[in-house]
Amino acid sequence: MPAFDRLPDWQARLAAYFASHQRAPFADGRNDCATFAAGAVEAMTGTDPMRAWRGYDLIADGLRDLRAAGFKDHIAFAASLFDEIHPAHAHVGDLAVIRGDEGLALAVFAREFVLHPGPRGLLRFPRLAARRAFRV
Repeated sequence: MPAFDRLPDWQARLAAYFASHQRAPFADGRNDCATFAAGAVEAMTGTDPMRAWRGYDLIADGLRDLRAAGFKDHIAFAASLFDEIHPAHAHVGDLAVIRGDEGLALAVFAREFVLHPGPRGLLRFPRLAARRAFRV
């Protein structure tokens, strides 16, 4: 697995990233669950795990590209990059898998919540909503 080492100031960088997305609406290819999670990883590590996958306009197109590369979906792609942990052991900045309106979605752990982009900005789900987790 590639290394995604957190930067010394990762906490401030992640807090600024969350603040910048507080009211950003969900948008396919720009602020969907995968791009939001990847942006959080980039904020903490300086490395964008989705660099090669950006540029899709519809989630269906992004999923098609992932499947063509051998991944079942965005969750499988995340699993190929990060070690899976039990959600109870997740820390701030780790990735979560939650049940969204249209199936499984990526989110980011933030203290007592997991955050996910919604129609009018970030949605907060309880940590217990996380079905899976990945250590960043």
